[in-house]
Amino acid sequence: MIVNQAQTGWEIIYHRAHALLAAQIAGHWDRKNAPARLYETIAAISHHDDLEKEWEGNHLTDAGAPMDFTLGKNSDETALKMWQKHIENARYRGRWVTLLTSYHLVYLNQDKWEASKEWGQFLKEQVKLQEKWRKELGIDKDEAERAYQFMGWCDRLSLILAQKKIPDAGRALEITSGIDGVRYDLRELPDGKLTVEPWCFEEEFTVNVEAAYLEQLQFKSNEELVQALQSAPVQILEWTFTKDNGKKS
Repeated sequence: MIVNQAQTGWEIIYHRAHALLAAQIAGHWDRKNAPARLYETIAAISHHDDLEKEWEGNHLTDAGAPMDFTLGKNSDETALKMWQKHIENARYRGRWVTLLTSYHLVYLNQDKWEASKEWGQFLKEQVKLQEKWRKELGIDKDEAERAYQFMGWCDRLSLILAQKKIPDAGRALEITSGIDGVRYDLRELPDGKLTVEPWCFEEEFTVNVEAAYLEQLQFKSNEELVQALQSAPVQILEWTFTKDNGKKS
């Protein structure tokens, strides 16, 4: 989960909600410049964080605070089993979703090639399967890579929003430079709306995510945290994106 400090405690955004936010962003992309199999790609974006289950496992820091996802770490053995299950589940949505999910897991686990024999075999198998799926789908490697870069771009922008990392005073923040090597920057306009430069969407749009709010700062157990989350008040956070007409696209 994404944990932000709030004035009266904690603001919690579930990881699956962040993934849905990323999918919303993807759905507004300029169709003339869209990646291959756009709707299936959006499905992959929407489900890429299905591993995160905030009501299961440990989600508390040593101090008893809700644990932000950047602080959590599973054992190599547990993580491997989770990724194996994640890929297995992705197959029910089709090979394209599975392909992009496989790209994502290999990217996130680059440091695991030498972690163990099992990890090395698993990652090597993923690379072979990626080639197999590309051939079966009639998609070349560049097209698949571009779709995954698009997925990563939407994921990154969603995280910037959810983690409250929008710079103030109209300063620009680089999102990524992955799609076709183009650098995209996020900037807040004087009216509070956001823009991306160069503009890459169909038209002005609004996206949202739900956030839960906890006033209790510390918890004795994960069960106590889960109970608090299930009864916590929820608010909708919204962001509107628009083209800055004072800028060239």
